[in-house]
Amino acid sequence: MRRTLALLILTALAPAAALAQSAGEVERCFQNPAVCGQGGGGVAPAPTGGAPVAATRPAAPAADYTTVLQSPEPDRKRIQESLRTLDKYNGPIDGNLQSEATTKAISDWQKGHGTNPVGKLTPQEAQQLNAEAAKAPIRRIEPPPQTATAPATAPAPPSQSNADALKALQARLAERRKAAEPKADAAAQALIRDLKAYVAADGKGMAGDQFAAFAKWYADTKAAGRTVGDIAPIIDDYGDAKVGAAVASEVLFETKQGSANQSHCLVFAWIEGNPRKNAQAFSCDDIAGVEKWKTDQALKSAWR
Repeated sequence: MRRTLALLILTALAPAAALAQSAGEVERCFQNPAVCGQGGGGVAPAPTGGAPVAATRPAAPAADYTTVLQSPEPDRKRIQESLRTLDKYNGPIDGNLQSEATTKAISDWQKGHGTNPVGKLTPQEAQQLNAEAAKAPIRRIEPPPQTATAPATAPAPPSQSNADALKALQARLAERRKAAEPKADAAAQALIRDLKAYVAADGKGMAGDQFAAFAKWYADTKAAGRTVGDIAPIIDDYGDAKVGAAVASEVLFETKQGSANQSHCLVFAWIEGNPRKNAQAFSCDDIAGVEKWKTDQALKSAWR
């Protein structure tokens, strides 16, 4: 009688899966409860003190945006170019994927693909974006339509060719140089007078004080037993500088030792004034030194 009562109680309390068990299985479970938890067809017991706990799923991995943001600059620029090809971006191709224009373009592209518009790309999205741009057809840029106010029969003005533009630039430069030549020639001739006076005074005068490199060259020439003959200038550059008119002139010196003649070339550069300002002399081979002097003076050339 007791066994029958126990079977009835177990049957009432067991879950639906347990109700489907045979009477023999229930009886074995009653006699030996350990069998129920060892694959005997019973329901695994719930943890002590509460209902069964549902198994938790592992969290989905976070999206990788860092890889693309920290990719090499050429790769980041390619993404901007792909966005431009797909008409999503019209900003500079500078590789800055975090600029406002670039993040908006990425968000627009992501919206069109039904993904979360975060404005940043995973490596897979970057690959997909570049692939789409590579397949995009090359669009021909059509000329803008003629405005209604323009005469229908008026021909469009011909575009200026590169050759025409170069000729126009050369013409403007020739006019500017022609206007500057008298001042440049006067400055160069004044220098030649000072140089000849220095040589005539055997190393004394204004030219040596203003151009230390020339004074050294003259002293070395004299020590070598050579004498200075003809002195001739050629204007190298002329124009407006930040503190006045700047002049650079190549000067050719003829020297003689016995029956042997030799030529020497120096570049004199200065800002016009009395005395001359920022005066320096260079070897004609020191092109970098001469150009640096012009840059330092902010020279706006009328010669080039």
